Amino acid sequence: MLRYLLSRFWQSLILLVLVSLIGFFVLNLAPGGPLSQYALTPGMTKEALDRLAEQMGLNRPLIVQYLDWFGRLLRGDWGNSFRDGRPVLDVIAGHLFATLLLMGASTLLSVAIGGWIGIRSALKEGSPFDYGATIFAMVALSIPTFWFGLVAIYVFSLQLGWFPAGNMYTIGDGSLGDYAIHLVMPAVVLALVNVAVWSRYMRSATLDVLGQDFVRTAKAKGLPPRRVLMKHIVGNAMVPMITLAGLQLPTLLSGALVTETVFTWPGMGRLFLDSLGYNDYPVVMGLLMFSAILVIVCNLLADIFVALVDPRIRLD
Repeated sequence: MLRYLLSRFWQSLILLVLVSLIGFFVLNLAPGGPLSQYALTPGMTKEALDRLAEQMGLNRPLIVQYLDWFGRLLRGDWGNSFRDGRPVLDVIAGHLFATLLLMGASTLLSVAIGGWIGIRSALKEGSPFDYGATIFAMVALSIPTFWFGLVAIYVFSLQLGWFPAGNMYTIGDGSLGDYAIHLVMPAVVLALVNVAVWSRYMRSATLDVLGQDFVRTAKAKGLPPRRVLMKHIVGNAMVPMITLAGLQLPTLLSGALVTETVFTWPGMGRLFLDSLGYNDYPVVMGLLMFSAILVIVCNLLADIFVALVDPRIRLD
């Protein structure tokens, strides 16, 4: 296990370096540059912009800027926001809870509903329910997330008035119930596509387990159908789903970006778009690196958990 963890550590470090290199150079080569917002300030002259670039170290070669930034990153200094001067980690921390809340709620919904649909479709293969689930999955995967969000706002907020159209809470309230009612629509919209993905994978994994000898043996021994289902079928079908959960995180993050924008949810996705619009490069790079680290850690935890659940898998 130790050798495996050391190997994954070096692989992850190389991956983070590549992600940071690509992100840093692409971002800094974009039109406008990091000082474009300052250039719009009334009375800002070219001489003042040059002095500002020198103070911020932006007049140095790009590779020197990258090495300086990455060196400070390794020391725990993620830089300061161009917008308000706050440390990047503080800016991200201020939006992290909102994204984790949205992602956690949508993940619970997608796993529970998608898992149930997938198992039921496999047990009733070729039934109207199975065909209906397949059609639902194709439709959910074909329609953009923002479209679901806009339809949900129009129907359930503007027409029916059941849920608020956006934001995380009502100003002046902030109670648990207020958070919950604001969470319903964005969490359901974000979960829709993931329900389709989970149901398809769960159906495939369940069908694969149903054909195994140990399931037929368990049925031949006269075990109760419910015990066969829960212990032998679902238990083994969930093993590949753990790996899928680790791989689904990038999809959740990208989906959260769209969903947070549609519902004005104050999470990291909304922060990313706002920072791009302001050319706040330190915050954009901080979000990029934070997301990459989160994906790597979740994939590693999924591999370890699969090895703990399934004794046939060894991490060497």
